[in-house]
Amino acid sequence: MSSPTQLSTCHSCCYSGGGRNTLIPARLSSNSRFLNPWVVLFITIATVGILALITGLLIHFLAFNRKGCFYHSSFQILNVEYTDQLSSPATQEYRNLSERIESMITRAFQQSNLRNQFLRAHVVKLRQGESGVIADVVMKFRFTRNNNGESMKARVQEILQQMLNNSGNLEINTSSEITVITDQDTEDLFTRECGARPDLITLSEERVVGGTLADEGDWPWQVSLQLNNVHHCGGILISNTWILSAAHCFRSYSNPQQWTATFGISTTSPLLRARVRAISIHNNYVYPSNENDIAAVQLERPITFTRNIHRVCLPEATQNIVPDSTAYVTGWGSLTYGGNTVTELRQGQVRIISNNVCNAADGYNGAVSSGMLCAGASGGGVDACQGDSGGPLVQEDSRRLWFLVGIVSWGYQCGLPNRPGVYTRVTAYRNWITEQTGV
Repeated sequence: MSSPTQLSTCHSCCYSGGGRNTLIPARLSSNSRFLNPWVVLFITIATVGILALITGLLIHFLAFNRKGCFYHSSFQILNVEYTDQLSSPATQEYRNLSERIESMITRAFQQSNLRNQFLRAHVVKLRQGESGVIADVVMKFRFTRNNNGESMKARVQEILQQMLNNSGNLEINTSSEITVITDQDTEDLFTRECGARPDLITLSEERVVGGTLADEGDWPWQVSLQLNNVHHCGGILISNTWILSAAHCFRSYSNPQQWTATFGISTTSPLLRARVRAISIHNNYVYPSNENDIAAVQLERPITFTRNIHRVCLPEATQNIVPDSTAYVTGWGSLTYGGNTVTELRQGQVRIISNNVCNAADGYNGAVSSGMLCAGASGGGVDACQGDSGGPLVQEDSRRLWFLVGIVSWGYQCGLPNRPGVYTRVTAYRNWITEQTGV
C-alpha cells in the first residue's frame, strides 16, 4: 500500500496502599539571608519526588482500582414481529431497533446513581423468539474493586427492571435476568457476529485509526492469499469457510492446490494458515476487462473465529455508499509503484469518490462503470498498490460495525492525483456472493 485486558467478573475485593513521607526542613544559615544552592536543589528534588509519588498513587487509585465488568441480558420484545430484515445488521430495520434498545438502556443508567459506572450497551444479536424478537445485549460497567459483585448486579438488575416497566412503545418482557460474564464470554459473543474490531469487543471508547501499520486484530477479516506460500493477493473473510477476492488474482493460477490463506498482520509469521478447496471466478470476468473482478475462495475446512480472526459484515444490495465518506483500505502491497510487497499489514484512510468525479476527463475518462467504486485521498498519496489486489475497502456504521464496500481491483499506478484506486463495488455483486457462498 502506498503510504499515505483482561476483563472478568466483579468479585468482592479490597485495596490498600499509601505511605508517609516526612520532609525535614532545610536549615538556614545564621549569617546569610539566602539558602545554600545545594539546599535549594535538595528541596526542589524532594518536592518533585513527593509530587510524583502522590500523582502515581492517584493514578493507581483512579485507574487500577477500577475494574471493568460485563453483564449479559436477553430482552424479549413482544410487539415487534421478527422478519428477515432483522436477521442482518446491514439493514436499516436492524440498526433502528438496536439503536432504540441501546439508547433506552443508556438513558436509564445515565439517569441513575450508576451513571458514573455505566460505560456502554450494545445489542450483539437480534433473533426470533416464541413471541416477537429477542435482543441479546451486553453492558459494560466499571466499578471499584472493593464493591461487592452481587450487590452491584442486584442494583443493575433493579435499574433495568425500572427501565423495562417504562419502555415507551416497546413492549418488553420484564422477566429478563442479567448474568455476569467474563471477558472470554464477551469476546465469543462478539466474534460470532460480524464486523467487530477490538474497541467494540471491549466496549471501550472509539479508537481512532492512526499511522500506517496495523496492530494485531485491527482488521480481523484481512486475509493473505498466498501462491506457493508467497503472498500474491489480499482477501476478505466473510464466513468461517468463504473468502472474497479479485478475479484477476487467479487469471493465470486457478488451481486451488497452489493456494493457501493466512490470517494475522504478518505474511511471514501468520496466526493461522489454511488450505484452499475451491476458487469460483465470476462467469463474466474476461481479461483484460476490469468488469466483474470478483472471486469467491472456499477453504478446505471451517476455521474457528477468534478475537483476531473473524468475518466482516456484508452490505445489503441497496446500501448507499456516500461520496466523501471515510473508508479504510488495508493490505501488504508495495509502498511505491513497481516496488516490493511488505510483510506487515498496512492501513490507509481514504475518501469515497463519486463515479461522476472519477470519470472526469482528467481522471479515468469514463472507464469506471456502475459495478466499480473509487476511493482515494485528496491530491493522491494514499492508495492501494500492487499486492493489495483482492483486499478490503471497509466503512464503519453508526453502531461501530464494519462493512465491506469494495474489493481492491485496479488503478493507474499508485497514489497519483486524479487517479484514485478503483474497487469492485460489493453492493453490485451482493446477489452473486449469496449464490456462490450462501452468505
